[in-house]
Amino acid sequence: MSLMICWSWWVTDDLLVMVGDNVLDFSLSSFVFFMRKKKISCVKSHEENELKKQQKTVIITVDREDLITSYEEKTKEPKGNLAVPPFYCYCSANVKRIQEALDGGCGYDAPGSFAAWLSKQTPMHAYVMQGKRYDIGDINSYEYVKSVFSK
Repeated sequence: MSLMICWSWWVTDDLLVMVGDNVLDFSLSSFVFFMRKKKISCVKSHEENELKKQQKTVIITVDREDLITSYEEKTKEPKGNLAVPPFYCYCSANVKRIQEALDGGCGYDAPGSFAAWLSKQTPMHAYVMQGKRYDIGDINSYEYVKSVFSK
């Protein structure tokens, strides 16, 4: 049974979801505060201006209020330059929709699948990341991050 399915049975509060292969040099508290202030689910975002990197990640577009207007994963021709790392803050009302998402064909094996599905069902905000995120995808990136934090 998928962990995502289990969550929808017993999680009744807001939920912060993030992938563990990241190292951050900032606090997540402002992200959680932002979601609670807006009272709708949110994703973190950051500018990514390199096309090759855009084509390997989720790219969103937003309106003037930072509401998500499009959510595309690994597209050849991105509509914008806001990348979404795997950091999501879901309000409790949306956490309860996990089973609905799965029943509706939402993938369960990638953390961004629910955010992609949810962004098409209900308004979601994007919160611009303050600070730097380091993705530990291989031994070289791990060694690089070790060198950054050892200084």
